[in-house]
Amino acid sequence: MFQVGVIGGSDCDEDTYKTAYRVGELLAENNCIVINGGLGGVMEASAKGARSKGGTVIGILPYSEKKFANPFIDIKIVTNMGHARNVIIAHSSDAVIAIDGGLGTISEIAIALKEGKRVVGLNPPIMIKGMSPAENAEEAVKKALEGYL
Repeated sequence: MFQVGVIGGSDCDEDTYKTAYRVGELLAENNCIVINGGLGGVMEASAKGARSKGGTVIGILPYSEKKFANPFIDIKIVTNMGHARNVIIAHSSDAVIAIDGGLGTISEIAIALKEGKRVVGLNPPIMIKGMSPAENAEEAVKKALEGYL
């Protein structure tokens, strides 16, 4: 199964939440596994969207306990690695969709690009050479899954 990392901030506004939710729905509808950091904001929204369509969500948690995961995570991977868990997210994803976010998101983008992963930016905190921009959830998922479907 194709694994797509959905990365972004643990806090986000309502529009970003709705966009991330839609990305999660679309990924589940395309039989993808969603990987994210397991916390709130974009991570929660994408997980909730995927779960609403019967998808599977893996949360790579920065802490040492599962209890910190949002309630929409199916598989909780506790790392006790803090931001270093971003490497696991990037390496475990076949493609990455960056939605909004901050410095942690930027680190995940850079790692994924360095590893040759497809990275789609949907209002990302920064556009880096090699990223593919998207205007909406549908375009982001289509670009992330290019060549897979």
